[in-house]
Amino acid sequence: MSEQVKRPVLAIMRPESYLKESAELAESMGFEPLAVPMIELADMKDGFFDGFVERVLSGVADYVIFTSANGIDFTLRKIPSNERDKFIDALNSTKVIAIGPTTRKALEDLGINVLGMPGVYSSEGLVEFLCPEVKGKIIDTARSFYGSSLLIEGLKECGAQVHETNVYTLTKPKGDVQDGFIRRMLDGQIDVFAFTSSMMVRNFFEHAIDKASSEEVIDIMNKSIVAAIGIPTAKTLESYGVKVSVTPGKFTFQDILVKVMEMLD
Repeated sequence: MSEQVKRPVLAIMRPESYLKESAELAESMGFEPLAVPMIELADMKDGFFDGFVERVLSGVADYVIFTSANGIDFTLRKIPSNERDKFIDALNSTKVIAIGPTTRKALEDLGINVLGMPGVYSSEGLVEFLCPEVKGKIIDTARSFYGSSLLIEGLKECGAQVHETNVYTLTKPKGDVQDGFIRRMLDGQIDVFAFTSSMMVRNFFEHAIDKASSEEVIDIMNKSIVAAIGIPTAKTLESYGVKVSVTPGKFTFQDILVKVMEMLD
């Protein structure tokens, strides 16, 4: 009987709604997933939301940018069900931009036409993609409270009038599941850490340093493979003293796994 090859244990710390799909993908690619949320999504409505909706409905907005599937989901939750079709029709009279393929698919599944998306799935990529054509244009974006300021600042520098509304926020889940996860990490049972946001990094460290010193946590991580979905997340990890092994060229969870597997092979 041939010896069974040990699968690398991959820490997946995404929100609960992503865990099942992410774990199945990881398993199909040869990982042993350890899926525990270190970040969670929560609905919010700021003082700019009604203005955003009015600009879309009145045709004032030239562009509407969604930086995640969650952005459109939490936007539609706040619009009465009998008015959603009207809002979607109005979106289709603007130029809707998606940050990447997952967001694009979520929009198209709702019947929302997507004008385009950047080649690099990031705030910087969006700015580079849109900058040549947005001078003097009105741009709206509905996104997380913790969205990168690079998008807003960059588009303003390109001459656009930019309106941002935060339609959801990120919180830190805590409990026995998270505590058990940290114990396994401290026991050296995790081979690969996959971080998909700066907030996830901060929440992870808050949990970890409740159980051990920061030096011990950093030492353990630096003996593992640490992957960051993009430059901002990588910089946050590095600010804690963690060496980032993998940053994919395209900022998707699947691309993280592909790059990690290439390292392991």
